[in-house]
Amino acid sequence: MINYKIIIFFLFLPSFIFAQIGGNQTYKFLELTNSARAASLGGSIISIKEADLALTYHNPALLCDTMLNNLVLNYVNYFADINYGYLAYARNYKKIGNLSIGLHYINYGNFLETNELGEKLGEFKAAEYAFNFIWANKLNNFISYGVNFKPIVSNLEHYTSIGVAIDAGILYENEKHLTNIAFVIKNFGTQLTSYTENNREKLPLELQLGVTKALEHAPFRISIVYRHIENWNLRFDSPSEATTTNIFNEKPKEKTEISKFSDNLMRHLVYGIEFIPFKSFYFNFSYNHQRRMELSLQQIGGTTGFSWGFGLNLARFNLAYGRAAYHVAGASNHFSFSTRIKK
Repeated sequence: MINYKIIIFFLFLPSFIFAQIGGNQTYKFLELTNSARAASLGGSIISIKEADLALTYHNPALLCDTMLNNLVLNYVNYFADINYGYLAYARNYKKIGNLSIGLHYINYGNFLETNELGEKLGEFKAAEYAFNFIWANKLNNFISYGVNFKPIVSNLEHYTSIGVAIDAGILYENEKHLTNIAFVIKNFGTQLTSYTENNREKLPLELQLGVTKALEHAPFRISIVYRHIENWNLRFDSPSEATTTNIFNEKPKEKTEISKFSDNLMRHLVYGIEFIPFKSFYFNFSYNHQRRMELSLQQIGGTTGFSWGFGLNLARFNLAYGRAAYHVAGASNHFSFSTRIKK
């Protein structure tokens, strides 16, 4: 029989290859970007406060009463026939606060099962699910807070694991200065049952800080997110880079401590800008330095690390599209649809 641990490793590879701190954690699908709007803003956006239920997956404090009876459907055409998405619905109760229930899933597809001789034995599937139970409320006119409780089920061939995670977020809104500040703790939790006996794995815990600033006399809104507060060093110096030469047969210069510091700092930051000429339309553009440094080719960078997208906010429903470039060989396409269900 073939070693299915190798197969499982390559199944997870697209989702954690850009994070060098990964590889020693489980349920990495929790880090995937669902919202088309969030994808077009670099994959991490936690401080934009609008009636967009899809954004609450990234920060539960964004859930508010304007999302009453909203239904959102997200779908992502990922790599190698992998697809994933998110379905959520929101309600509001005066005495309790804002509530939302959702499902985040990823389907890795069907795989051929063979033995060491290549003989076909059958097929198997791989998929993972995370239920989302979000509760949010306001402390005062400036501060909102929220919690997302996430039971997790992972089924990879005949290996099954069950876990639980919690997201907690807080949002500060200053309408006078058109500024939002947010802080989120993501995926704090544990495995309840592991894939194999006595082999508990860590969850992809992450702390994020985000700021969004709208310009008073221009239709632009700028967002910056500082990712992985819990881990300063995100750099990885590949030994092959020291021996690789460019087209002029020149070896790369040795990096100084200042350049290493600035490069590491940039890997924490995700920059996004929104152009909003009308209330019913927006166009987004962003840059993710960590993604570009760790996924672009040494000779050809292309658009790796850049993302873009647009959205239409119509009377009865909202549509959004986002495209994120992970490599010169391809990009992910994100689609979001939301509507308000009448009583």
